[in-house]
Amino acid sequence: MITELSIKNFAIIDDISISFQDGLTVLTGETGAGKSIIIDAVQLLTGSRASVDFVRHGEKKAEITGLFSLEFTNQVVYDKCAEYGIDIEEDSLVLERTITNNGKSVCRINGKIVTLTILREIGQSLVNIHSQHDTVHLMDKGLHINLLDQYNHRQIMPVKEKYYVLFEKYTSLVQKLKNLSENEQEIAHRIDLLSFQLQELNEANLQAGEDETLEEERNKLLHFEKLNQSLHEAYYALYGDQRGLENIDIAQNALQQVKTIDPSFEKNAEQLTNLYYQLEDITFNIRNQIDEMEYDEERLDVIEARLNEINRLKKKYGSTVEEMLTYKEEIEKELDELQNKDIHLESLKEEIKKVEQDALKIAKKLTEMRKKTALKLEKEIKHELTDLYLQNATFKVDFTTAPHLHQNGIDEVSFLISTNVGEPLKELSKVASGGELSRMMLALKKIFAKHDRIGTVIFDEIDTGVSGRVAQAIAEKMYQIAQSTQVLCITHLPQVAAMADEHLLIEKETVNNRTHTIINELNYEEKVQELGRMMTGATLTDTALEHSEQLLQLTRTFKEKVK
Repeated sequence: MITELSIKNFAIIDDISISFQDGLTVLTGETGAGKSIIIDAVQLLTGSRASVDFVRHGEKKAEITGLFSLEFTNQVVYDKCAEYGIDIEEDSLVLERTITNNGKSVCRINGKIVTLTILREIGQSLVNIHSQHDTVHLMDKGLHINLLDQYNHRQIMPVKEKYYVLFEKYTSLVQKLKNLSENEQEIAHRIDLLSFQLQELNEANLQAGEDETLEEERNKLLHFEKLNQSLHEAYYALYGDQRGLENIDIAQNALQQVKTIDPSFEKNAEQLTNLYYQLEDITFNIRNQIDEMEYDEERLDVIEARLNEINRLKKKYGSTVEEMLTYKEEIEKELDELQNKDIHLESLKEEIKKVEQDALKIAKKLTEMRKKTALKLEKEIKHELTDLYLQNATFKVDFTTAPHLHQNGIDEVSFLISTNVGEPLKELSKVASGGELSRMMLALKKIFAKHDRIGTVIFDEIDTGVSGRVAQAIAEKMYQIAQSTQVLCITHLPQVAAMADEHLLIEKETVNNRTHTIINELNYEEKVQELGRMMTGATLTDTALEHSEQLLQLTRTFKEKVK
């Protein structure tokens, strides 16, 4: 959930910081005070497109920062952060967005600069924003099948994961078949290219690790004189006139005699004797190396030519000999498939058929599970709509069979609704009434809030067009959603505002001929007055205050029942 929001030089907001609590937070205020600007800021923070118009007049940049605390159940966020190398500390994320007055935008997550796409992916996994006519998450037909699967996540997802494995294999094989079935001219060109490459690699007769061996040998030949001189110096220091090894032999013989008199020197004597024999072995090895050394200029030329050839091939086939050998094996296999494509095509078709049958079997199992799940969902949606005074509404999960396997199986799922008796079922996006659409969305959100595992839901005046008992029902439904998900709501309905756990009043003031947005958290008395103004408008009457008190008492009674 979002715990802190800082907005600076954004539209009419100069500098504000807001702390949010869990539960239901309501934002109220006069039209134009800046309520929706705050939602715009959150939308930018979660990846929406920026505009220079957002930067406060006369300022160089607008800055928005949000602190989000995470629950481990939101595994999507943890996985995405791991994918993009973003460290999560203390189960929290800080999202930042800076917009300059020349149109540039900078996005950061936990201090790391990210692209707008990454900010959007992670931001939309943290927050859902819904307005009266902007209900993408729930109204998008393409998402309905995933919502249905989330509703029965525990049972469906293990089966779905098995299907994913087969489907990926199936699509890979189909693509391979397509590549093999390309027109003859393209295949002939490919065969010519692969044949040339294979011949070139075969003629090179590459051996694993030979470039490293050749470079080592070349280095010895290039530094032959220095190497030879240094070995002679080492040898003569140990075995020549300086008599280094002979002196150590004298010392170890002396200590051998000492230990017979003083046993405490036995360890030293043995160590020195061992060192003498080790040095003797080293000396003989140096001598053998000197005897075997021979400068061969022709061999150096051969090495240089071979390394040049290997480096030339590396530019075409791989950065190491091992990579080139691997590439050689791959093109040998591809060339064999192309030259004997008829045989391979038959084999590939058989394999595709088998994988398709296996995938189809699991896809049908998914269909069966989804249809059982759909019956439960339809029943629960009906119950929620009845609570929202849509007793005559009918909700149905519509299934059609796709012509081909796709990433979710063979099902195409769409949520349909009819809100009045005698009306046909329609897609959610085609529900005409704004009030009905608001209630439908709330019903869906109430059910899916605990399944989509997104920590914060923002409702931007989705209660427009409703009043009376429907307004009270919407308020109660929002509060119920807030029991499992943080809810922020901009509203003009006193019934919704009265239900808030936290009530923020958004106002604007003029200072030094500049308009500023200010935010105040209301105490009980202030809340009573604000509810009264929402009921009556500019004139605050005693009756309105009395009604506010009664409304707050009703909400307390309801909250006690819910808890």
